[in-house]
Amino acid sequence: MAIFLFEPGTAMKNRHFRGLYLITDDSRGDQLQAKLVAALKGGTRIVQYRGKHLPEDVRHREARMVHSLCKQAGALFIVNDDPHLALACQADGVHLGQQDMHIAEARALLGPDKIIGTSNRTVEQAVNSQKAGADYVAAGSVYPTGSKQDAVHIGLDVLHDIRQAVDIPLVAIGGINRDNTSEVIHAGADAIALISAVMADPSPALAAREISLQFNRRAPVPHGRVLTVAGSDSGGGAGIQADLKTITLLGGYGMSVITALTAQNTCGVQNIYPVPASFVGEQLAAVLGDLQPEVVKTGMLLDAAIVRLVAQALKDHGLLAVVDPVMIAKGGASLLRDEATKVCREHLLPHTYLLTPNLPEAEQLTGLPVHTEADMEKAARRLQQLGARHVLLKGGHLEGEAVDLLLDGNTLHRLPAKRIDSRNTHGTGCTSSAAIAALLAGGHPLPQAVALAKEFITEAIRTAPDLGAGHGPVNHFAAAKYLMNTIEGL
Repeated sequence: MAIFLFEPGTAMKNRHFRGLYLITDDSRGDQLQAKLVAALKGGTRIVQYRGKHLPEDVRHREARMVHSLCKQAGALFIVNDDPHLALACQADGVHLGQQDMHIAEARALLGPDKIIGTSNRTVEQAVNSQKAGADYVAAGSVYPTGSKQDAVHIGLDVLHDIRQAVDIPLVAIGGINRDNTSEVIHAGADAIALISAVMADPSPALAAREISLQFNRRAPVPHGRVLTVAGSDSGGGAGIQADLKTITLLGGYGMSVITALTAQNTCGVQNIYPVPASFVGEQLAAVLGDLQPEVVKTGMLLDAAIVRLVAQALKDHGLLAVVDPVMIAKGGASLLRDEATKVCREHLLPHTYLLTPNLPEAEQLTGLPVHTEADMEKAARRLQQLGARHVLLKGGHLEGEAVDLLLDGNTLHRLPAKRIDSRNTHGTGCTSSAAIAALLAGGHPLPQAVALAKEFITEAIRTAPDLGAGHGPVNHFAAAKYLMNTIEGL
């Protein structure tokens, strides 16, 4: 179901101009179409088509294609520099440079309801654009960028000053990526304009999604919609129950697809009652077709048919997936059937945003021994080769410090923590991955989400309530209270 940003026919000043603003690159034809389809699945809300130097027939054909894709996705369609093309292809508006047609001329051509935006480098230019009737202003280059060699680097201070000087939507452009988006939004940007960060990415859907989600930091609680696909733990310490507690306490809206019912407590799993794959599929369809989750967290998937269903859903919807490859329960019970491991490796990993295995799970997925930090790095890189975009390898089974390694693209982050001597560690994997999912959905970029989740699970273990006779549950409430105080200071 499409999410429309505003009602047709209303004035731009009353419209909601917010989110990821994608500018097309030099891709053409089918390649351009494929990239845009993926980026729109990933949450792109505005597309600006650039084809200034192409033959007229090519520009018109591509513009009509972009218009159709944006209409299907409920996204805005803006044409770069050419009001005549914008009028001909029924675009929502046009973007003008300082040397292009004057705003008044474009307004006379396009009419009162079309959107007109301008490029600006200074506060004076932005103010003049607003006075001349612009509906939004784009400001940049915020950071140095490779897409325009002559771009002026205005920095965050000028961006902030422009925000204070105009009361129409502000689009930030130039050198913006996943890890600096939050500070650009904090400086006052309503939208973030990107080109290569999405269009040149091997997975435009995931690249768009991880940027788009950062706008949720400004949304009221609950901000971020998280779907957990996992088994039910009757003891409440792991599985669906732990996931929903964590997601809710960290400010997200949690949804669930149940793959199995378990009879278990702190002493172990007594029995597993599988949910038929067909009914898992019905649950997925019901949630995805209506509530539109932004992040999916997977836990116990149990069998190959369910793994295939989840992998297909991730492919179709362009969602960030935090995959916790649950294979063996704390008490030793098998939670993933043998044939499902191969399907997980071949079908699920290629659509995984973040894979979060512990050491035994990493060994089972890679076939490599994992006993040291060096082994962990080797296994993480192997898992990335198998398709996972990022890998968090949890070192709870190591001797000494509880060191986790995050392979974030090509960057390796080492996340140490003092080991806590406690029997109360039931559900730590579920809880940790659910916390990452909730934090991603709430607008935190990956490295920050993983680091905060590490603090969360450490505090949850430290304050565990000591329930039951076996491996007791962790303290989700105390950990959330601790972490929310930390987040407020960011």
